[in-house]
Amino acid sequence: MAESVASTAVENVTNQAMTYASHYLRYFFCYGEIVQDFTNQRETLESKIQRVEICVDGAKRQNEVIYKDVENWLTMAENELKETQNLQDEIDRVKCSKWCPQWGWRYCLSKKLAEKTPIISKLLETSNFAQVGHRRSLQGIEFITSTDFRDSESSKSALNKITEAINAKGVNMIGLYGMPGVGKTTLAKEVGKHAQKLFDKVVMFTMSQNPNIRTIQDKVAEMFGLKFQTNTEEGRAEELLTSMKGVNRILVIVDDLWEEFKLKSIGIPFGDDHKGCKILLTTRQQQVCSKMKCQKEIQLGILSKDEAWVLFRDQAGLEDDCSILNEVAKEVAGECKGLPLAIVTVAKALKDKSLDEWRDANQRFKDSTHLYDEEVLGGVLEPLKLSYDYLKKGINQMTGNHIQMCFLLCSLFPEDDKISTELLIMCGIGVGLFPNVYSIEDKRKKIVEALKKLQKSGLLLETDDAETIRMHDVVRDFAHWLTSTGETRFMVKDKLKEWPDMVESFECYTAIALWNCSINIKNFPDKVEFSKLKTLFLGGEEDWDDLLVVSSTFFEEMKALQVLYLESVCFSLKGFHSLPNLKTLWCEDCKLENFSSSLTNMRSLEILALVETEIDEISEELVKLSTLKYLYLSDVEVGEEEEMNFAPNLVSRLTSLQELHVTSENNINLLELNSLSRLTALSLYLSTNQFSQENFVFPKLQRYDIDVSVDDNIPFQDVLAIRRLTIENFSSSLSAFKNLFCNVEKLKLNNISGLKNIVPSIGNKILNELTSLELNFCHDMEFLTDITRDQGSTVAFSILVELTIRSMVSLKGLCYGLSPSHRAIASFTRLKVVTIGRCPKLKTIFSPCLAQSMLCIEELYISYCDGVEQVIDFAQEEEITKNESCLCCCPKLRILDIYDCQSLKYVCANTSTQGLQSLESVKISDCPQLMQIFKMEQNENGEDVAVPQNYYWPKLKTFQIWDCELFSCFIVEAPLLEDLLLSNVRTIWKTNMPVLNEDCIVVGNHEKGGYSFSRIRELDLRNLFEMQIIWNDFAQVVTLENLTTLELRDCKKLRHIFSPTMARSLSHLVNLYIKGCEEIERLILANDQTSSSSSSNAGLQPISFPNLTKITVTKCENLKSLFPFGSVHVLPKLEYLIVEKNSKLEQVFELEDEVEVAAEEEMKFDKLEKLSLEELPSLIHFGPKGYHFVLSALEDLKVRDCPKLTTGFFIDSQEFVHCKTKTPQLIEEDAIEKSATVSNVIFNENICWSCLGFGESKLPHIT
Repeated sequence: MAESVASTAVENVTNQAMTYASHYLRYFFCYGEIVQDFTNQRETLESKIQRVEICVDGAKRQNEVIYKDVENWLTMAENELKETQNLQDEIDRVKCSKWCPQWGWRYCLSKKLAEKTPIISKLLETSNFAQVGHRRSLQGIEFITSTDFRDSESSKSALNKITEAINAKGVNMIGLYGMPGVGKTTLAKEVGKHAQKLFDKVVMFTMSQNPNIRTIQDKVAEMFGLKFQTNTEEGRAEELLTSMKGVNRILVIVDDLWEEFKLKSIGIPFGDDHKGCKILLTTRQQQVCSKMKCQKEIQLGILSKDEAWVLFRDQAGLEDDCSILNEVAKEVAGECKGLPLAIVTVAKALKDKSLDEWRDANQRFKDSTHLYDEEVLGGVLEPLKLSYDYLKKGINQMTGNHIQMCFLLCSLFPEDDKISTELLIMCGIGVGLFPNVYSIEDKRKKIVEALKKLQKSGLLLETDDAETIRMHDVVRDFAHWLTSTGETRFMVKDKLKEWPDMVESFECYTAIALWNCSINIKNFPDKVEFSKLKTLFLGGEEDWDDLLVVSSTFFEEMKALQVLYLESVCFSLKGFHSLPNLKTLWCEDCKLENFSSSLTNMRSLEILALVETEIDEISEELVKLSTLKYLYLSDVEVGEEEEMNFAPNLVSRLTSLQELHVTSENNINLLELNSLSRLTALSLYLSTNQFSQENFVFPKLQRYDIDVSVDDNIPFQDVLAIRRLTIENFSSSLSAFKNLFCNVEKLKLNNISGLKNIVPSIGNKILNELTSLELNFCHDMEFLTDITRDQGSTVAFSILVELTIRSMVSLKGLCYGLSPSHRAIASFTRLKVVTIGRCPKLKTIFSPCLAQSMLCIEELYISYCDGVEQVIDFAQEEEITKNESCLCCCPKLRILDIYDCQSLKYVCANTSTQGLQSLESVKISDCPQLMQIFKMEQNENGEDVAVPQNYYWPKLKTFQIWDCELFSCFIVEAPLLEDLLLSNVRTIWKTNMPVLNEDCIVVGNHEKGGYSFSRIRELDLRNLFEMQIIWNDFAQVVTLENLTTLELRDCKKLRHIFSPTMARSLSHLVNLYIKGCEEIERLILANDQTSSSSSSNAGLQPISFPNLTKITVTKCENLKSLFPFGSVHVLPKLEYLIVEKNSKLEQVFELEDEVEVAAEEEMKFDKLEKLSLEELPSLIHFGPKGYHFVLSALEDLKVRDCPKLTTGFFIDSQEFVHCKTKTPQLIEEDAIEKSATVSNVIFNENICWSCLGFGESKLPHIT
């Protein structure tokens, strides 16, 4: 028996020994296999990192937020790659030599590789990300661009009342009412701007008289990141309602509500459905507020006399003096009745007018009183009428009439609609505006000029893009009032479900616009008699698959019709033979039957535009439109064909054409364009196959947008771009474009072969009007200009504003052979934005001569240029004349952004401490050779020497330097600094130098004292291994009241962060992240650790962080406690608290003063959702003894490896988590509590709990 036991024991020991020894034997005898396995895994990891980085870059370009786990994986993978580089180098070194390594060396290397390979494998296993990011939450363009708000007693009072109401409990519907033009929308936008700090989401939309529910639903859904799965309004409303309920606090601003409306039909929850959702509505009528059951109704009144005069004076550009003109102007301002819209409109109309014109206007106000009785517009009509009449002042009668007609045409479009300028121009041409101007191009200029005059008069509004305009709804009502009587009669209706009754007065209309007509419209006639009708806009329902079907005879009796705009309509052109005066036909999203066979019926047609419209074919009949001057075809469906096919010689026979726009794939023979002698404007999408004719040259054009690329569409809004040329994947000669190069404004060249430079290869006397140049993948290009080959004196790039160069592998510089004598040839004097990336042969960006000419540059972006050593070269600095020796470059530079330039040593010359006064943002990263921003001085041996550099940048708001290991010795005084990031930069000399000092960013050794950073919002310091202090003297701190984010990572020797005085100023701190700061013992110094001057008032008020939401503190080995605990709630908004791997941490919260708690005190964390306490071997208490914490919102709890923890956790009947410290004194006083509570509470155990039941642990329930 004993022998059997002994035998078994020996066998077990032997097996264990063999298992243990097998790893070591493998290191000796499987060296090749281990090396191969490691190499394969490491190469796979490199490829995987590249793929993930490409996905991340793509997501960032789409404005997405990258997931944290993706960022963490990339960081770990890149670190692993760097850490294993020396092993790979060692393997490669052995491969390249014939040396046979010793067994000991082989064993050591095998062991290291075998240990690293599983780590790399683990990274590869976790690298399959379905998505790398998510859409960034939208803020709302209304609140970003809202700058029109002006303080007045009425607006300030209303703003205060609204603010009070949205903060009040039980108030969820607030009404703001006032007369038209009083500023309700402007005030609502201002409320939204302020409310973004109070609410999780703020969304604003306009209702108008005929609200488009689907458009509103789309806008609200976009703000909440919701993609609808259903198509009906009811289904979408239910989806939106559910989505919005998931957001705690929402403010919905409903602008321009005309009548009672059920917001639930859109999907807006409020009241009992969502008590956190508040509604602010604006309306002209108080009764709407009552019908909507607003708990708070607020009236926005007009301006006082003094306020009205100040606004009027500013808008009219008047001086604040006692002149006669001002006396008359004050009377005119008084006639505006304190209405902001009227004040602005009239003031702009009279700006720069003579005294007699002011007196005339004043008298007209006094004589005209009949308009004030209008029910809707009230006192706004007369001021608007004055502005309207003034459109004729100072110009001939006919021109004035045409400008007024432009204004009236704008009123035909739907309320709050963005009006296409191009469509408006073509309609204006159709109704005969400016008949004495003959060409389309000249008429366009006249109408654009008229629209600008209307904008300056305040009758039209700008939009966020250059191709559209907008009309204020009050001004639109005024235009409708103007056209309600007289010879020019307009009718505009929306959401038409039944055809209007036909009465005699119906025949008097000269313009009719019927929008969003139901496809099931009742009593829609087959034929109507509109004998005087000149303009008809007819549109079917938006967002509807079916089209409004119109009979072919419907248009037969419209003999005077000149302009026909159709949208979402199906009709036949057969009846068009009776429209002898039709000049403009514009169809969008339509189906045209009998198109090709009916073209002969439109002999007077000058403008034909088909957009996303279905036709049978483009036939020879098009030639019969002998007066056709403008042809625009975009996304036209021609039967079953994939591209628009034009019959041979068809285009060449359209001899009257002045403008041709074909922005989809086509087969146009380019040689036919030379037959169009009147052609002035051209928009074309072309393939390289259409350039087979060697002798073809584009004609000279006044406007063009030509795209030779792989994209199959030019967006419609881009058709209006003036003189733009895009050429891609082109290997033939560029001679076909030589006429266009003479006046091109925007030029983009992608993958053009054989091009060594732009000037003189493309030509000498060219590019004089170029404002934007983009070059990509032109691998043969070495310079933009070669002065040595240019024999002329042409000034190239003299008005260039934007320059973009990417992936040019042969590019050596911008200008070759440039010297002071040639400076005028390539001056770049107006260049503002420069972007250069992935140009490996570039050594420098700008020579001194070039840099001196670039006085307007504002933005500079450089990335992945590994050969660049300096942005501005100094090798030829002696060539500059003596009176120019003080190199002053880039005085207007606002943004400097440099990324991953491996050889960059410095940016530009250290000319004077007054350089770069306009800088607002500096971001430099991954430049391992960068030593200073400005050129360093050299010692007697010609070696760079680090010396202190002091600069005053009064406008700097953002300063970020990371992964620039040699960067040092630098001071920037920046009183407006808001965002500071320093990571992995070098600090030298004295290690106790503060990073922030006297409004300065300090790197290196500089002796200064006192500082104030009242504006700083984000502070991020990383990998500053020698830094011991951030601030110099706590006694001299003014405030950090705007700091919202503080991140400290791997600042190994940092001793402390805040004094008590400083901590009390952190009222806006939201995020606190501290990792790897090994020397920190306390985040906030005790009073006895600070100087007497800074601590003298420390006890006046307790420390509190009212907005701190997220706290993460990890790997701070000497930290003993986090926060002092006073008599008030120290962290009322805390949502996340992560405390991990702090080996000496004894308690999370500690009492400011050691005071015995006589009875248990309850402390609530109502917002805390996640609490993690992990690997804290010294942790004893979560909070002070005698405190009982209630965590009512807690969703996730982790407690792991905290062996000394005496704080326990349990759940009450309301499912609230409680935590309390084990206190023997209290237990003895209350035996019941001992049996009922303490005995069941989890103490000193690992916990992984989730309120959703996903965790591994369950907390005990205590009643």
